Amino acid sequence: MSDYPLQKKKDYTLKLRAVQNELPKFAGLYFRAMELQTSVLTRYGYAIDLRNFFKFCTEQVETFQKKTPTSLTLEDLDKVTALDIELFLEHVSLYTGDDDRERENNERAKARKLSAIRSFFKYYHRQELIKNNPASLVDTPKIHEKAIIRLEANEVADLLDIAEGGKGLSERQKSYHQTTKVRDTAILTLFLGTGIRISELVGIDIDDVDFSSDIFLVTRKGGNQEMLSFGPEVRTALLTYLEQRELVEPCPGHENALFLSLQRKRITARAVENLVKKYARIASPLKKITPHKLRSTYGTMLYQESGDIYLVADVLGHKDVNTTRKHYAAIQEERRRQASKYIKLRDDPTPTPDRPEPPSNPPDPS
Repeated sequence: MSDYPLQKKKDYTLKLRAVQNELPKFAGLYFRAMELQTSVLTRYGYAIDLRNFFKFCTEQVETFQKKTPTSLTLEDLDKVTALDIELFLEHVSLYTGDDDRERENNERAKARKLSAIRSFFKYYHRQELIKNNPASLVDTPKIHEKAIIRLEANEVADLLDIAEGGKGLSERQKSYHQTTKVRDTAILTLFLGTGIRISELVGIDIDDVDFSSDIFLVTRKGGNQEMLSFGPEVRTALLTYLEQRELVEPCPGHENALFLSLQRKRITARAVENLVKKYARIASPLKKITPHKLRSTYGTMLYQESGDIYLVADVLGHKDVNTTRKHYAAIQEERRRQASKYIKLRDDPTPTPDRPEPPSNPPDPS
């Protein structure tokens, strides 16, 4: 069983404690209360959003400008207004961070930040430690759904062919492609053949894969572990990679990792994102393909073959089938395109003066 999730949990626990030291002292009550219901990664994300919110309040809201985030009290929390929260959400649309880098947040990101603030205020209001709950008065930012992006069947084949052969890569990329092509092909095949998340992929250990049953162990969001099956193409790609993997001596502490970087360490999520983008730019230059889009591609292909939205939800690890309906929506788009071919208005349409028949051999415009 992989020890990667345990190490990741330890790392984020330490990060969470560091961020909590920058929050109001009373925030500890909230994080202890939500410990049993949430993962450490969720709590860390909330802590970051709350730190940014209280930093905004003490720097830009007149009521709190003589305070620091750590000196805020429950009495101060009761002075926060719905307008303060709305101004914060407006602020994070575009701002400059402490590292002087410009940062943006779309509606979905702002909705997540509001969710953290709502959860925080709801806890203290329910415990009757504050009288007001201004966060409940703030409307959730309207989320504009983006077009569903996924690879078509021919693009999937092109992506894997490029990873194997290196066609279209720059000379610099080709210089180390010979070393990474087997690994990269295995990673792309695993994404497209199982629909796992990037965090699940980088966490896989060699011992998590059982070729006698063609199953492997993944750690889902929230820390739950599940066994997933893989097909013949994934099996072949993984076995080919493992033959090469046996020739590499991993760095200490990374011996169990399935996928290794060129530095002989467990490959990082950032490295995987970069390799997916590298090949996808060539296979489908007009689409912004990420590991998550490969997951969507798998979900769409699985639904096309099975027609079972609940099966897709189960395999992808979605707790709510509504999360999965975007794959169903993708199929509906294709069905709507096909609808135009089903209806024939006339058995033998004939040309009319208003609708002349085009010539069979149009003249050469030159």
